[in-house]
Amino acid sequence: MGDLRRTPLNTVHRESGAKMVPFGDWDMPVEYAGLISEHLAVRKAAGLFDVSHMGEFEIEGEGALAFLQRVTANDVAKLSDGRAQYSALPNASGCPIDDVILYRRAADRYLMIVNAANIEKDLAWLQSQGPSGCEVRDVSDERALVALQGPRSESILQALTSIDLSQLKFYRFVEGDVNGRRALVARTGYTGEDGFELMVAPGEVVELWAALLDAGKDEGLVPAGLGARDTLRLEARMLLYGNDMDETTTLVEAGLGWVVSLDEAKGDYNGRAVLAEQKASGAPSALVGFEVVGRGIARHGHPVYLGEQAVGAVTSGSYAPFLQKNIGLCYLPSARAVEGTEFDVDVRGRRLPARVVPTPFYKRPR
Repeated sequence: MGDLRRTPLNTVHRESGAKMVPFGDWDMPVEYAGLISEHLAVRKAAGLFDVSHMGEFEIEGEGALAFLQRVTANDVAKLSDGRAQYSALPNASGCPIDDVILYRRAADRYLMIVNAANIEKDLAWLQSQGPSGCEVRDVSDERALVALQGPRSESILQALTSIDLSQLKFYRFVEGDVNGRRALVARTGYTGEDGFELMVAPGEVVELWAALLDAGKDEGLVPAGLGARDTLRLEARMLLYGNDMDETTTLVEAGLGWVVSLDEAKGDYNGRAVLAEQKASGAPSALVGFEVVGRGIARHGHPVYLGEQAVGAVTSGSYAPFLQKNIGLCYLPSARAVEGTEFDVDVRGRRLPARVVPTPFYKRPR
């Protein structure tokens, strides 16, 4: 435990009675009052997550746009100041080194959010790509990040800021005062709900956490841990790097072809030819969503069978608290990756029948 990294909110979590677990190299809260109650609070009211373990890179300089066009799959030129973009860092095979969110702060200044477990790998990868006319800098230790998620998020946060949140659209961000401190406020999240991610200096996040919980005390806001974050993102079919995609699965296979830009103006980038071919002619396999038929939970790593043929394993699987179903994701051969396909999941020697269903499993009311 002593070797694990701690976010600036670690003491707060422990004093709040959170159950702490190792998550990668971090000591993180998995739940407070309970996974299911936290999950349902986010769906019906609001939840507050500590995501300060995520990594942040600054890419600055007149060559920033050209460099980012070479190393990401999405078209960075579509961004204007104050807009964010979901993207990925593909390798030569079209498989993701990581999935990322890119923020354009100015024409020559970008912020990239990367997965906590991939900070060192991603930084080394970006440096190996020969940034020209720009600098890539790891600023992860200079930032703290919290996520306020749920249908009551806007009203809770609005009480602490003069920013007109009603004018902040999805995947947009602004920088302004929140609770009297400077913050980056983005309308983004990883739960399938409306919400915000707030980035502040590490020394200011404890005060912000307390202020948000106080502002939301009559609105049903609760602190939420990684357990609920995982079940929420699964219901919304938001992928987890290292489980649902990695350097062996292409972006097209993972169902992320929509972030793969083939616009001529985008230019060449790692894996473009492979991804273009798969978008045109199809990929050998596809990530599908499934429901377990009957009782039983299919979890990550459980083998998947089409008849007697082993075809892979569950990448993510859980009981879905809001939907009250057992759901999951897995890869199937493309010819069988269609709604209604039936297959089996081997759970400790017992075959559970499952069938392919449309995803996302959950869509928030608009």
